[in-house]
Amino acid sequence: MLEEQRYPIGRCEYPELYTKDQLKKYTLDIETFPMRLEYMIQHLDADQLQARYREGGWTINQVIHHCGDSHMNAIIRIKLALTEDNPSIHPYKEDRWAETADYDLPFNNTVTMLFAIHRKLVKLLESLSEDQLNRTYYHTQYQRSFSIKDVMCLYSWHGNHHLALIQNAIATFSI
Repeated sequence: MLEEQRYPIGRCEYPELYTKDQLKKYTLDIETFPMRLEYMIQHLDADQLQARYREGGWTINQVIHHCGDSHMNAIIRIKLALTEDNPSIHPYKEDRWAETADYDLPFNNTVTMLFAIHRKLVKLLESLSEDQLNRTYYHTQYQRSFSIKDVMCLYSWHGNHHLALIQNAIATFSI
């Protein structure tokens, strides 16, 4: 039950081979994430933003700000992979970031940032050649390299995952 609460759409699964249709779907998911997020949360009040998707989980507000932090890291990591040879990247302490003062800002600050980040991200992804899509970075936490295609898969999943978590939190109250 806890696994279903933590991962309502399952965990991210990377295909062995990527098709053009999959990459288009990932790009579309990435492109539309800020709009889908904004639509889902735009009518929530301050109390509702403090709802949690599960006991011990983050509030809706923390999830929104986490997406901004995570997706900001994604574009930086992709640019590192494009400009360096398999650079090492490091994890960040998401739980500690969720306790920083900027998470007290109204969620629209992060949603606005997500629109800008995703516009840059989609422009970048759509410009990449097959060779560039296969460029990699090395993630020290997982001790493996991830291609930009893998990152596209991950961030397609990541957005959908967090939208499902928010939807689960919203389901605990009536709007």
